[in-house]
Amino acid sequence: MRIGELAERAGTTTRTLRYYESRGLLPARRAVNGYRTYDEDDLRLLQQIRTLQDFGFDLEETRPFVECLRAGHPAGDSCPASIAVYRSKLGELDALIEQLQSVRAQVGAQLARAEAELPGGPEPLCELTYGGEPE
Repeated sequence: MRIGELAERAGTTTRTLRYYESRGLLPARRAVNGYRTYDEDDLRLLQQIRTLQDFGFDLEETRPFVECLRAGHPAGDSCPASIAVYRSKLGELDALIEQLQSVRAQVGAQLARAEAELPGGPEPLCELTYGGEPE
């Protein structure tokens, strides 16, 4: 298939595919007429890259998975380098979760303090009305 068809099937642009090619993530095969040619394996590579990017992996972090796919591993993640990237990403995510939990606790404490300082206690969150008049 040609670059336009691959881009359409992968849900991306030809510009993105050329960029991946320049980064060595997508093979640069040419037909006799000079057009780039791709196959179903290339589509699988792109799907792997896009899935990982959707999970928050940057483009360079996808490289071990691409290489694992090229080496013949069907899922692209059963190679030592892919597993190492998974472990690293999990560590990053755990750190972010911890940081968010800390920020949430601080915001919760600030809210509780602010509500406690309100004269007469916290205001109701909403008021139900019927026909424009409170029930």
